[in-house]
Amino acid sequence: MSNSVPAGLNPAQREAVLYLDGPCLVLAGAGSGKTRVITQKIAYLLQDCGYMARNVVALTFTNKAAREMDERVKTLVDPRIAKGLTISTFHSLGVRMLREEARHAGLKPQFSILDADDAMAIIQEMLATTDRGRLRAVQSTISLWKNALVGPDEAERSAQTAGEAEAARIYRSYDATLAAYQSVDFDDLIRIPALLMAHNEEVRTRWQNRVRYLLVDEYQDTNVCQYQLVRWLTGLRDQFTAVGDDDQAIYAWRGATMENLAKLTTDYPGLKVIKLEQNYRSVQRILLAANNVIQKNPKLFEKKLWSDLGVGEPIEVVAMNDEEAEAQSIAMKISAARFERRAQWRDFAVLYRSNHQARVIEQALRTAKIPYTIAGGQSFFDKAEIRDVLSYLRLIANDSDDPAFIRAATTPRRGIGQATLQALGQYAAERQVSLFEAAFEQGLEARLAPRQIEPLRTFAEFIQRMQWRAGRGAEGRSARPAEPAGQLLDDLMAAIDYERYLYDTLDEKPAQTRWLNVLELTGWLKRKAEEDGLNLFELVQHVALVTMLERQGEEEPDAVKLSTLHASKGLEYPHVYLAGVEEGLLPHLGKDDEQGDPARAAESLASRIEEERRLMYVGITRAQRSLCLSWCKKRRRAREDVVREPSRFIEEMGLGSGGPQEDDATARLSPKERLGMLKALLAKGPQKVG
Repeated sequence: MSNSVPAGLNPAQREAVLYLDGPCLVLAGAGSGKTRVITQKIAYLLQDCGYMARNVVALTFTNKAAREMDERVKTLVDPRIAKGLTISTFHSLGVRMLREEARHAGLKPQFSILDADDAMAIIQEMLATTDRGRLRAVQSTISLWKNALVGPDEAERSAQTAGEAEAARIYRSYDATLAAYQSVDFDDLIRIPALLMAHNEEVRTRWQNRVRYLLVDEYQDTNVCQYQLVRWLTGLRDQFTAVGDDDQAIYAWRGATMENLAKLTTDYPGLKVIKLEQNYRSVQRILLAANNVIQKNPKLFEKKLWSDLGVGEPIEVVAMNDEEAEAQSIAMKISAARFERRAQWRDFAVLYRSNHQARVIEQALRTAKIPYTIAGGQSFFDKAEIRDVLSYLRLIANDSDDPAFIRAATTPRRGIGQATLQALGQYAAERQVSLFEAAFEQGLEARLAPRQIEPLRTFAEFIQRMQWRAGRGAEGRSARPAEPAGQLLDDLMAAIDYERYLYDTLDEKPAQTRWLNVLELTGWLKRKAEEDGLNLFELVQHVALVTMLERQGEEEPDAVKLSTLHASKGLEYPHVYLAGVEEGLLPHLGKDDEQGDPARAAESLASRIEEERRLMYVGITRAQRSLCLSWCKKRRRAREDVVREPSRFIEEMGLGSGGPQEDDATARLSPKERLGMLKALLAKGPQKVG
């Protein structure tokens, strides 16, 4: 027996860990211990199989998942052996590849990473519109093209609708603008390395020699671009383990394709498929309902979840009159269950299909004084004060970053107005230079008055001084040894006097909150720079990546979790309330965009229902011990009440004669009476169990 593979693995998990005779696909059902398999396999490779840590790479989709894996590996492997191991997101690996291969990618080492808002600003300028829906549609179409490795030429040729033709035209200009800014967007972080691996033999050989064993988590969420990157990285040896679940593929809308699972069987004829079907999360009733729903979908691979955690209590299905009644009922049930089960608030989750459902549930929880947090709420890095400070850092790292220039130059205000910026922008466009470069040119003096030019140049010279101190001279050449990033940060904050700006423009309480956020950011940046030995330029690239992913090391508070079904994937809760299980909401049928072609419309609808069914399956399998579904007989839509029907998925769960129940006890009560009941319940205090 291998000395580093514990006896606690079940036979399928054990087989997945020990299999090294070629490519391996581990079909890991919900709650079947996939992270354990990946981390144990990494330990096995390093401790028993003689792999060097620097030649093993594990890829996943979120910082949180990568962090969790990293922490688990640390408990299994001697840190000296694990030194150099890569456990990261696809995007982090992409940044690393681009940093090292910048020359081959036609980028300077200090390239900028634009976030979605910066990208949107560029597209908005090109479209000259404020219609958010249209902007989002174009941005999303370009993103899907990039993820499918479709370039502007091919996009133009394949465009079938007026919207696609417009997006293709914008795509070409957008791509040219990014190149001019020496910037990349998040899709490029994987697209450019994939293209480099495909077309540049020197780069391909270097990375294939480096990656001797590859592990990929959540494989069903990969898009065409990620699949190609995996193929090229494993090209010489085919030594990899992909872990995924076709029943949890819920990201087709952002380019993920189930075909990647099917392709593995054809691209790698010797593929070993291992199924993990024992679930360690949920009671049998919940798994039976999940199996019943998902078996209605066509199957790529047959599998059925089972557990030995007992039968569990019946799944509850309640019909409510409207969304207010539904929300108040959920709040009351959670309050009661917390006392009766002696549970904590964090043991409960309320899941829903669409963000707009959260508002009324939030109101009900607030009224009942129930603490809650919302998954996918505003990210720390989306806060205005954080974006303000980061715009300075981005500009110092890359002075061609025009969106950062505009934000930094105007926050705090320093006498640079809109008219000045417009004239500067026009001049920069004619000269084909960045706003920063244009600010120094003599020709600008014919366009702007001295009183406009003076604050502009004062600002640009200040950025130049900071760049010089960060170790960058003219034309990006290293001028002198870089000063420590922490010192530069302190001096930058003192120079822009951001704290005073906050207190001058806001009331005391919000100003204090924002300033504390800024201190948290700068504290985190300084620690990061010191721990990882990063200079200011590397720190900025690191931050750009984290802004898209999650905030670091956040403790989960003791609160009920509200979450969309998409954001709940990978999480689990003892007690789950699934709200709005109605036709038109779950499954969400979307717009029928195949007008005029009934066959395509039917095919599109069928695949949409299949994806929604997988989403329902994800929702059901988040629950460990109890599950309550609710639907409304009518729901408010644009000022009118729309009659609703229970979702087809409820019937598919096969709950037996119990079927959907009427929550009579609360359905007939007025809101005032419901509140009275709730207060009485709270006044009673904890109930003794048994």
